[in-house]
Amino acid sequence: MSCSDQVRSYDFTIARGTIAPDGYEKDVLLINGQFPGPTIEANWGDIITVTVNNAITGPEEGTALHWHGLLQTDTPWEDGVPSVSQCPIAPGKSLTYSFKADLYGTSWYHSHYSAQYAGGLIGPMIIYGPKSADYDIDLGPVLLTDYYHIPYYDLVEDVMGTDLTMIAPQSVNNLINGKMDYNCSLVTDGTPCTNDAGLSKFQFTTGKKHRLRLINAGAEGIQKFSIDEHQMTVIANDFVPIQPYETEIVTLGIGQRTDVIVRATGTPTSTYWMRSTISNCSNTIQPDALAIIYYPSAPIDAKPNSTAWTDTTDQCANDPLSSTTPIYSITPPASPASTITLTVGATVNSTGHFLWTVNNVSFRADYNAPLLLLANVGNTSYPYDPEWNVYNTGNASSVRLIVENTTPVAHPMHLHGHNMYVLNEGLGSWDDSIVNSGNPQRRDVQLMQPDGYIAVQYDADNSGVWPFHCHIAWHEQPADIAKMQLPGSSKQTCVDWAAYTDVDVVDEIDSGL
Repeated sequence: MSCSDQVRSYDFTIARGTIAPDGYEKDVLLINGQFPGPTIEANWGDIITVTVNNAITGPEEGTALHWHGLLQTDTPWEDGVPSVSQCPIAPGKSLTYSFKADLYGTSWYHSHYSAQYAGGLIGPMIIYGPKSADYDIDLGPVLLTDYYHIPYYDLVEDVMGTDLTMIAPQSVNNLINGKMDYNCSLVTDGTPCTNDAGLSKFQFTTGKKHRLRLINAGAEGIQKFSIDEHQMTVIANDFVPIQPYETEIVTLGIGQRTDVIVRATGTPTSTYWMRSTISNCSNTIQPDALAIIYYPSAPIDAKPNSTAWTDTTDQCANDPLSSTTPIYSITPPASPASTITLTVGATVNSTGHFLWTVNNVSFRADYNAPLLLLANVGNTSYPYDPEWNVYNTGNASSVRLIVENTTPVAHPMHLHGHNMYVLNEGLGSWDDSIVNSGNPQRRDVQLMQPDGYIAVQYDADNSGVWPFHCHIAWHEQPADIAKMQLPGSSKQTCVDWAAYTDVDVVDEIDSGL
């Protein structure tokens, strides 16, 4: 059990700005003028408070921040998902989130308002706790992000439009900790661009073991991370420490984190390439991100001449579940109280717009009526169902989700409020077999392969309204939600948002999440 109760306070102002992380100037959304945003650091059991000030203008937008992977036990209103746990923060207004660091390890925070996080609203979140493996030096977060030169709202307009050739935009670059070079001779629209913008740099010490906290904070691309001529020891997936295993390449879907330990085997004058390559299961023009690892006596301007590993991993899947065994063993119920089958598909609606669906329904948010707040006052009629796509599992103690993917696209499926047991994954349909049934992999994001499936399960021990990304998985327990004492700030945010939308009509062109 965690025992700390210290308060770690942060103040974030979200506003528009112009940056050029790869040399190409672009208008983005920034947190305190930074990309990536400031690192949140806390100890396991601390209380984290973050005051978010919405200073977005030209044009104005709502916003909200989600603290990825934290359970939000007893504080579901702090989850940061507009239309589910809160109303958006209105322009010119502020909201202070306050929540417990109830898990430890590596994660990130990001906007959950439309696709704002693809426009810059991301940052790492590190929660320190017990060590599950020995290492000497913690090198901190390594954010891996596919990158687009088109503004995020324009990307959403293309994806949600009627030109079906535009529904799968291609990233034009790939960044490590917000940096990468770009070939400016490819720029044809007159946008200022500077070649050799610069790469991220890391230092290894010969003979020491280094912890790297890998985070896929991108918009679409599956990342393949490696360090030339160095083996990696995987010690955690998402917030779950696992039995260590060796690998040369780590696969991360969007939202996934993997902690690795790397022994520095080079000489004191060595330099090596750190690489992250967007998988050919994703859509990109330039997949290769580079950073440089310097040993202590290497010349600061030296460029590596190291050799990349040959990638023999599956392009659309995480490492085999047989390799990822949690250190702390938990056995899920063999016969869950509730089982739900979900089919992920796609359709073109009557107006010619492309939509993703779950069980033939495309989710659409109502920013003015968050489901949690409705349930708290006893309104469980789901007035906008089926568009809200709500599943109420009532008082079920455990829930199994069998998710079938009928599309040729990989989907990183993320469940809020829980670490899910990953029972199995693969191509085709699930055959009811479970990998390591006594102690299966647990994590909050699992890659689902094209034309494949995942079978996951969770203990329904955290009352609330919890998204399962493009789908809302509601472990409701209405009586418990009705007893919750929501803070006044939660209701005031909705009052402020209602006042804003009474004057300004929000052009919600996507699902809203």
